[in-house]
Amino acid sequence: QVQLVESGGGSVQAGGSLRLSCAASGSTDRRYCMGWFRQAPGKEREGVVTIGRVTGSTYYADSVKGRFTISQDNAKNTLYLQMNSLKPEDTAMYYCAAAEWGCRLWDQYKYWGQGTQVTVSS
Repeated sequence: QVQLVESGGGSVQAGGSLRLSCAASGSTDRRYCMGWFRQAPGKEREGVVTIGRVTGSTYYADSVKGRFTISQDNAKNTLYLQMNSLKPEDTAMYYCAAAEWGCRLWDQYKYWGQGTQVTVSS
C-alpha cells in the first residue's frame, strides 16, 4: 500500500508563495510516479505537475509553468511543491498522488493523500 500525507497549505495574498510537502510511505514500486493535483469548489480535479521518482522527469500543467516547482527528497520520502506568484485562481484543495507507471498521464494516479487547502486572496 501507499500512504501520502500533505502539509503546508494555508491562506496567502495574491503574489505570495507557499510550499507544500507530501510525506510518502509504502511500496516504492507503487510510487514510481508522484504528482500534485488540485480541485477547486465546483470544478473537476486537475493535474498540476508530476515527477518520475527515479528519473526526476517533470511535467507541468500550462497554468502553473514558471510559477510552481516540484521537487523531491527520496532519502526522506518527501515530495514538495513550491508555489510562487500565486493567483486567486490557484485556490483549491491540493492533493499528493502516486502512480505505478505513466507519469505524464493524469489518469494513472490512483493513490491519494487527503489534501491540503490553499486559499489565495486578491
